[in-house]
Amino acid sequence: MGETATLLTEQLETHDPDSAGHADRVTLLALRIAEALSAGSTRVDAIRRGGPVHDVGKLGVDASILRKPGALDPDEVETIRRHPELGVRMLEGALRRGLECVLHHHERWDGTGYPHGLAGDEIPIEARIVALADAYDAMTSDRPYRAALSHEEAVAEVCRCAGTQFDPKVAQAFLEIA
Repeated sequence: MGETATLLTEQLETHDPDSAGHADRVTLLALRIAEALSAGSTRVDAIRRGGPVHDVGKLGVDASILRKPGALDPDEVETIRRHPELGVRMLEGALRRGLECVLHHHERWDGTGYPHGLAGDEIPIEARIVALADAYDAMTSDRPYRAALSHEEAVAEVCRCAGTQFDPKVAQAFLEIA
């Protein structure tokens, strides 16, 4: 899967240049969080495989939506929200372990995420880890619709969202390594 993941990540970065380096940064941070949580080798392997391709479903999203500088309209939001399921469909023949990272990295601890509205321990731990790493990297990267937050501002946001958006244990592990 390594060469396939690299190829897909390169394709995504061509499709959405603002995502350059995102997959690598998310994966590295997620692996550090998993280590801080003493996650088992199966979970670490799932992150190692799923982290680099967690956003691959965005290849099925029109680039004009991904690069839009202003607010998305409701239809555009729905299109973006389909990327985890698109990613799973794209990868299910090539990737077994790690699909949960792709499918569930936008679920929220409080159950208000997507695509399935899972809550708490219903969300696989590896997806909860990737979700936090993904959010942190998104916060600290410039986006077409806003400037990057500083590390300190992003850490404060993780603290604020522990127990709602993020698993409190995952947030605590992140804070220990941040």
